[in-house]
Order: sequence, then C-alpha cells, then structure tokens
Amino acid sequence: MKLVKYLFVFVMLIGLGISAWIYYPQYQIHQMKKHAVVVSKSSNQTSYLNYYRNTQKAQIHHLAIGDSIIRGVGAPKDENFVSLFSKKLATQTSKKIVTQNEGINGITSNELNGLVQEGRYDESIKQSDIVTINVGGNDILQMANGQDIRSVIQGYDQLKNNFSKNLTNITKKITMLNPNATIVFLELYNPLSPDDQLYPLADKMLPKWNLNIYEAANKVPGSIVVETTKVINGDHLQNLSPDGVHPNVAGYTAISEQMIDQFKHQFRKSSV
Repeated sequence: MKLVKYLFVFVMLIGLGISAWIYYPQYQIHQMKKHAVVVSKSSNQTSYLNYYRNTQKAQIHHLAIGDSIIRGVGAPKDENFVSLFSKKLATQTSKKIVTQNEGINGITSNELNGLVQEGRYDESIKQSDIVTINVGGNDILQMANGQDIRSVIQGYDQLKNNFSKNLTNITKKITMLNPNATIVFLELYNPLSPDDQLYPLADKMLPKWNLNIYEAANKVPGSIVVETTKVINGDHLQNLSPDGVHPNVAGYTAISEQMIDQFKHQFRKSSV
C-alpha cells in the first residue's frame, strides 16, 4: 500500500508542476470558503443542522455514493463515516435517519458518472435529503498504473479536466432529480507522513486538485465541502488504517464530526 501512496502523490506532482500556481488554488479555495457563510447569533438564516432539525419530515434520507472512503474500507461495518455521521445527525435532530451506502471500492469519477447518468440511483436521489459524494482518488491511481513518466505528464491535464466534468455532470443530474437535496462533497487528503520528503510539496499541491471539488460545489446552492484535510493530515496520522491510505475508525469518526460541525455552522442556501 505504500507504493499506492507514492503513485498517487507522484502523479499529482508531475501533473501539477512546480510553479507560482502552487499557492493560487489555496487562495481560490479560501475565497470560496468565505462564501459558505458562517452562522451568527444575529442572523435569521438557518444552518443546515437547524434546517433538518426543524423539518416536518419524520425521516431524513441520506444517500452516499462514491469510492472505498464512502464504503468504509479500514473500519468495521457500520463504523464508516456515513453511518457515524447519520447517527450523530439523528441525535442532533431527534429524527430517524435512513442511510443508504452505495460506496464501490476502486470506482473512478468516470465510472460513477456513468452509473448516475444511466439512472442507477435515480429513485434513491429523488427520495434523499442528503447526498454525500467522495470520488477522484482512483482516477489518479488508475492513470499511474503501468504508465511511464511521459505518458503521465501528457495525460494529467486531461485527467483533471475529466474529473471536473464528471463531478459537474453528477451534481447536475442530482439537482435535476432533486433540487432540494443537500449535496456533500469530501476533500481529497494527503496520506503521507511529514517525515516523507514528498510531504511538503504534496501538501501544497493538493489544493490544485481539491479546487475542482470546490468549483463543482460552488455551482450548487445547497452544498457543503467537508474539510477532511483538517482531520486527515500529517498531524493526525493516527486517523489512518494500517494500509496508510484509508481512515480507521478514529479517522471516520473525525470526518463525521467535521461534517456535523459544518452542518452546525454553515447556512443552508435555497436550491430553488
């Protein structure tokens, strides 16, 4: 699994390059976060948590689609972050949360987009109040597998553009089917140790990839990007499972707590 981590970081570094653009994506993400308005005591607007707490619905439906992070690899069954978040949301809202976990190990954004466009999740999306998405890491790993350096360099821009298009198309289909659903995205995180010589550069380059996620979310009024990089990073390696890539129970718990915190402190904008 250590090889997987290095392949992952290698492709990102080769594709992104070392330039002045290294810091600009961080600035862009910071600006987008500022538009995710923080709830204040004087505001009449409603946080995501209060929105679901005050809904007249007896049940809240939570659909999660994407890769092995959604599935919960690295932790026992029902201790993935989707289940943990749903349990916390049930406690906070006093509502029954109906959870549907459709995570698929190894799935790429292109494959997930294909499933969404062909209608595999249509009925579930229509019934859902919250749709959580995590995808993209396997796009990078799949490209690295068996490729030489030249091919990686030549193909990276297209990879990033395809990921952005896939994420946009997925969200368009979800909002078409259910404009009132809250769409939750997860940032991609850096699993390397700070002692690794590639860590500092990888940590600076990661926002370049995550910017695609923030841009997709920015097009959807009812959306949140969970800041997983706050809880899975070089200072919190204890949150990774033995494979060094996926979170463990502590990691999934930390992600679920971060998600709840953002539900408490971000406004829910009208989707229609």
